[in-house]
Amino acid sequence: MITPFRDSFVQLSAQTGAWAVSALEGAGSLSLLLTQTLGGCMTRLPRWDAVLRELQKIGVQSWFIVSISSLFIGMVLALQSAYQMQRLAAEIYIASLVALSVVREIGPVITALIVAGRVGSAIAAELGTMKVTEQIDALQTLATEPVRYLVVPRFVAMLIALPLLTIWADCIGIFGGFLVGSFKLGILPSLYWKMTTLPLVFKDVFSGLLKSVIFAMIICIVSCFEGFRTMGGAEGVGRATTTAVVTSFLMIIAADCLFTAIFYFIWR
Repeated sequence: MITPFRDSFVQLSAQTGAWAVSALEGAGSLSLLLTQTLGGCMTRLPRWDAVLRELQKIGVQSWFIVSISSLFIGMVLALQSAYQMQRLAAEIYIASLVALSVVREIGPVITALIVAGRVGSAIAAELGTMKVTEQIDALQTLATEPVRYLVVPRFVAMLIALPLLTIWADCIGIFGGFLVGSFKLGILPSLYWKMTTLPLVFKDVFSGLLKSVIFAMIICIVSCFEGFRTMGGAEGVGRATTTAVVTSFLMIIAADCLFTAIFYFIWR
């Protein structure tokens, strides 16, 4: 009876160790890619024509879905808040609750998740296809650095587009709450806007924008990393795309938790 248990324990320990080594190797490779990308941004100006093309894909083409999602999320927040606040006769505080929730958390996180699902998957698929068809090897043969040529323009465009989309999502989410508060709950528009702006401080806006910058770095680096290490043809491209999206989602949520704790429980 002892031998099967011992063999199972050894096998489980080996699998856990292999997973830990793989995770550490992936974290190191991600850090190295981030360092190379930052170095590429600082040592030479990016190709602005490529940056503008990526801004079109990341920002302009994501604008509509971010707008619709933020509008309905703001409305849902107001409706759910009203369900509880009406019991306490505190409907006037719905505006403050919606504004703080959207600016601090909902706006940056939802925008990042949408961009990760829409743009991050496209980046991983595009670079993965280039990898399996040996186009990246061809760039190296032509003495072109793949990180500088492929990653840096996407990185710069993501850093510009995601904070702008986050600001827009914040405004649309607050407007969605305003529609519910004014037309459904009967709160005066002037009073609603006063209660929206009253609790907001610079720290709330700054924390949301800083999160969006961190999320932009996560989406771009993870997607490019998974694209660069794609193997196995079309199946490998699909696997890399799925891994890029799932990893980005998990890292975005973890980073959001970390920075929320830093801003509102450590740095006060």
